[in-house]
Amino acid sequence: MEKDNFTLVIKFTLLGFSEVQGLQIFFTLFLAIYLLTLLGNAIILFTIRLSPQLHSPMYYFLSELSLLDVCYSTTTVPKMMAGFINGSQSISYQSCVAQLYFFHFCGGTEGFLLTVMAFDRYVAICNPLRYSSIMSKMVCAQFMAGTCLVGTIHSTIQTVLTFRLPYCGPYELEHYFCDVPPLLKVACADTSINKVVIMINVGVVALCCFILIAGSYAHIVATILKMRSEEGKRKAFSTCTAHLIVVLTLYVPCVLIYLQPATTNSVQKVMSIFYTAITPALNPIIYSLRSEEIKRAMKKLVFRKVSS
Repeated sequence: MEKDNFTLVIKFTLLGFSEVQGLQIFFTLFLAIYLLTLLGNAIILFTIRLSPQLHSPMYYFLSELSLLDVCYSTTTVPKMMAGFINGSQSISYQSCVAQLYFFHFCGGTEGFLLTVMAFDRYVAICNPLRYSSIMSKMVCAQFMAGTCLVGTIHSTIQTVLTFRLPYCGPYELEHYFCDVPPLLKVACADTSINKVVIMINVGVVALCCFILIAGSYAHIVATILKMRSEEGKRKAFSTCTAHLIVVLTLYVPCVLIYLQPATTNSVQKVMSIFYTAITPALNPIIYSLRSEEIKRAMKKLVFRKVSS
């Protein structure tokens, strides 16, 4: 009981980028990026919600992706911006647990969602006649619920295994948010099991999902090249390119961080910024620019608003 009470009063110090001078200027930059994330993803969500022509599995999955991006960024970016002003900052044990849990929930759910989106594109392009029967509304809802379930299992495993460890002072984390690798460095116990779990649960699973996505797109590209219609080829490539760009911006940094334990703190933090702050802001831009359907839907909504 005394040990539990002691653990609950622990406060970790997030060192963030405190070793770099003149960080205040970055506050404005990342505030703009964060606001762009909120605005861009909100526009995607409302456009899909208010446009009946976008009520299809592909855009249902895109809605979930936009919602996850908002949550993903909100979990880490505000704390990082505070660090740009204050330098190092403290975070309570309970808040650290919550931040790690929701960070891995959003990341894990999004990773599996991108795999489901690749399958959706595979069925739409390689089996168009069976698309409606395979990707029914019920199947779509089951896939979306399944991604959340997998994300919950993933984040629960990471959180429980990480915070079962005792921690030693001075409780300083070489990061701008609570994540598994920096926490393991201040643990006062053997962390070999945790490292194996990271390798399997994060790195290898992410790598396997990436391989599945790559396999799906190998079949997709082969099918597209056989199309006779140049317009059909262009449309298919446009949709798939947007998804592939999002996959690369999420999976490549994650695999590099969690499969490379020797990665330096500075490199780890820079890569983390990329997929926690920049990628969620870029996703709505990528999809809105690459999808003719979304652009047409946005124009219709704007025209309807102006006309009224």
